[in-house]
Amino acid sequence: MDQNNEGSLAQVRHVVLVLSGKGGVGKSTITTELALALRHAGKKVGILDVDLCGPSIPRMLSVGRPEVHQCDSGWVPVYTDAQKSLALMSIGFLMEDPDEAVVWRGPKKTALIGQFVSDVAWGELDVLLVDTPPGTSDEHLAVLENLKKHKVDGAVLVTTPQAVSTGDVRREITFCKKTGVRILGIVENMSGFVCPHCSECSNIFSKGGGEELAKLTGSVFLGSVPLDPLLSASIEEGKDFAQSFPDSSTFSAISTISQTLLNSLQTD
Repeated sequence: MDQNNEGSLAQVRHVVLVLSGKGGVGKSTITTELALALRHAGKKVGILDVDLCGPSIPRMLSVGRPEVHQCDSGWVPVYTDAQKSLALMSIGFLMEDPDEAVVWRGPKKTALIGQFVSDVAWGELDVLLVDTPPGTSDEHLAVLENLKKHKVDGAVLVTTPQAVSTGDVRREITFCKKTGVRILGIVENMSGFVCPHCSECSNIFSKGGGEELAKLTGSVFLGSVPLDPLLSASIEEGKDFAQSFPDSSTFSAISTISQTLLNSLQTD
C-alpha cells in the first residue's frame, strides 16, 4: 500500500464502525459526540457518514452544505475547525437539495460507498469513525468489502435500554461474528433522563439493558449516556457539547466511553 497515497486509508491509524440494530437509538449522536470527545483528547478524527438515506451528521456538526473539492488524491473532506482536527465526508455534501430523497438501488449505493472509502483524501488521522445506517444491509456489506484491504479495528454497537432495542442489537452481534468484525463494545444510549433543573436522573425507558446484553454476549460494556436536554439542544444547534458543558455528568460519561475505546484501540 502506497504510504504517500492520502486518497486511501494509508495514514489512518484506526477504523471503527458504529452500528445499531434499529433506527432511532441515537447512533449518529453517539458517533458525533465520540468524535468530539476524541478531538478534545488531542486526537485527529474523521467521520465517514455512510447513512446515505439519513445523513444527519453535517447538521450535528453545523458545517452546512459546503462544496466538496477535489485534489490529486481525491475528494477533500470537510473540516469542522481551523486546526483540521475533525474531518467529515457525507452524501449530505453532494446533494443539490437538502430535502431530496436518496432513492437508489443497491449497486449505486455500493459504488458511492466504494468512492467514499477509496477516494477521500483523509490524510493523517488517529481514528476514523464510520457512521452506518441501521440494520445489516447492503451498505454494511459494501463498507466491509471496500475496507478488506485495510485494517478495521472493530465496531461499537449502540442500543437503548428496552428489550425491543437490545433484541435487534443481538442480530447486529450475529452480523459482526459472521463477517469477522470484532466488537469493541456496547453503548447504552438514552439511559435515564437528566432533569435540567435538579440534574436528577429518572429511568424513563428502563435501565441496564445494554449492560445486561454485554454480559450475556461476552462483549465489553463501554458505558451509558442519559437523555440530556442540554445534549439534545447542542446537537440541534450544531454546538460542541463538550466545550459548552465540560462539567456535566453527561459529558463525563461520553468522555469515559471515548477513553475506554481509545485505550482498547491503543493496546491492540
